[in-house]
Amino acid sequence: MRIIFIGAVEFSYKALETIIREGGEVVGVVTKAESKVNADFKDLAPLCEKHNIPYKHVRSINHPNNIAWMQEKNPDILFCFGWSYLLKTEVLNLAPMGVIGYHPAELPKNRGRHPLIWAIALGLPSSASTFFFMDEGADTGDILSQQIFSIEEEEYAKDIYEKMQKTALDQIAAFLPQLENGTYKREVQDHSLANNWRKRGFKDGLIDFRMSSRNIYNLVRALSKPYVGASIMYQEEEVKIWRIEILDFAQVNLESGKVLDHEGTHLLVKTGDGAVRITEHTFTELPPKGTYL
Repeated sequence: MRIIFIGAVEFSYKALETIIREGGEVVGVVTKAESKVNADFKDLAPLCEKHNIPYKHVRSINHPNNIAWMQEKNPDILFCFGWSYLLKTEVLNLAPMGVIGYHPAELPKNRGRHPLIWAIALGLPSSASTFFFMDEGADTGDILSQQIFSIEEEEYAKDIYEKMQKTALDQIAAFLPQLENGTYKREVQDHSLANNWRKRGFKDGLIDFRMSSRNIYNLVRALSKPYVGASIMYQEEEVKIWRIEILDFAQVNLESGKVLDHEGTHLLVKTGDGAVRITEHTFTELPPKGTYL
């Protein structure tokens, strides 16, 4: 089974490594030399050079020259894991077995953008690692493989990203031979259960201390590394907040956002329903006690 692989993030790199290790016949790789839209961007070229696999850096995968390059490889199937751009019909129909895509959510629920970030920010207890046959819709194709994984309250984005990767790599090792010998199954999605998450913007990452302590904690976890980080604006400068703890704080007659105290480099701040301790941040000088964030 001749495979063309498309991807440009850390997960793409791990997935390609797994396919090579499992004996998949990768006849070409499409990747990017740089990306401004992926905090976890990774160029796959070094891995291709290590294994003598032809590769192509592209700006638009839908450009006729890039489609022609893939057609020349005569693939049976395309794997598109970690690619934040739509594929045109000509690419979707390029190989007889179609295109396998990936979405870290429990499809048909939670289609759309930034699935891991939304899942953590919303405080969901679990998500899923889902491989599916891509069609012209967004995350709407038949499911090839799906595994649920938990999201524990103490886990940050990096922990969950690694858990998602491990789950997905085990799935690849399981379904690769099924695709090769034709024993795989397709599960049609129940579209009546679907919802679509929207693209997040800068304002979605700003902490408003009128929020509950739990919501602030979830937002910080969701945007922590490898992502861009939740932030506050202080003296017209953006300050990143990387780690935070929820405190028991019963004094309700204080305004949200008030700096309650310092503990070394840590900062205690009043929230909408309690207080939080900010333990990892980019403040160069701590805001004085009694000021407001």
